[in-house]
Amino acid sequence: MKLLVTGGAGFIGSNFIRYMYQKYPDYLIINLDSLSYAGNLENLRDIVEQDQKKDKRYTFVKGDIADSKLVNTIVEQGVDGIVNFAAESHVDRSIDNSRIFIETNILGAQVLLDAGLRHNVSRFIQISTDEVYGSLGPTGLFSETTPLAPNSPYSASKAGADLLTRSYFETFGLSTIITRCSNNYGPYQFPEKLIPLFITNALEDTQLPLYGDGLNVRDWIFVEDHCTAIDKVLHHGRPGEVYNIGGNCEKTNKEITMTLLQQLDKPQSLINYVKDRPGHDRRYAIDCSKLCTELGWSQQYDFQQGMQRTVTWYLENKPWWQRIKTGEYLDFYKRWYEER
Repeated sequence: MKLLVTGGAGFIGSNFIRYMYQKYPDYLIINLDSLSYAGNLENLRDIVEQDQKKDKRYTFVKGDIADSKLVNTIVEQGVDGIVNFAAESHVDRSIDNSRIFIETNILGAQVLLDAGLRHNVSRFIQISTDEVYGSLGPTGLFSETTPLAPNSPYSASKAGADLLTRSYFETFGLSTIITRCSNNYGPYQFPEKLIPLFITNALEDTQLPLYGDGLNVRDWIFVEDHCTAIDKVLHHGRPGEVYNIGGNCEKTNKEITMTLLQQLDKPQSLINYVKDRPGHDRRYAIDCSKLCTELGWSQQYDFQQGMQRTVTWYLENKPWWQRIKTGEYLDFYKRWYEER
């Protein structure tokens, strides 16, 4: 199988490529990434070095998913499946400027869908988010039939891409599937998101900016478990369907913060409660029973195991996140990649 993975230099995309590359030794993987601020070439450094020595199964292409000429040039070479991770994904950034979110998340998806249709791609997986459902009350779970009610420009752009993806199945018969996952954590996550930001700030004895009262609730899943779920959907999911992916692990942001401080042996005085952001959803929680029942998926990491692996990774990879936080990573990765 030849896979086009978009956004594969980002957090979840790079973990997915690593997982698929190691599990399926006969798969060819093309990684299309524009290398925006969160796209790091070093995220796949181990795969690049292994591939150059023997396998020759991995190809990186720098480019924008909204570039129809480039996308069609790639897909017409016989791509079997497209897995679209490429997205602008930070809520705060979407509040400051929503335009790039529309251009990448919606127009980029349209370009990929058109290419998939034109070149008879057998499977198109749109990677979405539970944020498209909006906010839950104190009880209940999001199911695949929950109405979409996005509350930020980011989640609205992802909902738009989901609806467009659905339309290509209904109108044209393209074999599309949408996945909607809860909050991911794990290695290689860009340190602007809650868990890596708080880990790295705590290691530098810098304040941890906790929104509002810290009681916003999220469902958390270790990134490798997300990758195994996408693998199941890619190979066994029913075309035209939506599959929720969750960790069955609801935690308040304050609970996450306290867990990290305890694991890092840092004082609670590092917590700095800051003004809540606009449109901050109070609670997300995912019902992923459809994925478990239909496709036989189950997660391998509980919260304690996943957090320990995550904290250990950031402790052992300080140069990676320190270059990012000082703004030196773009030049470093560019030089490293060009040397190869």
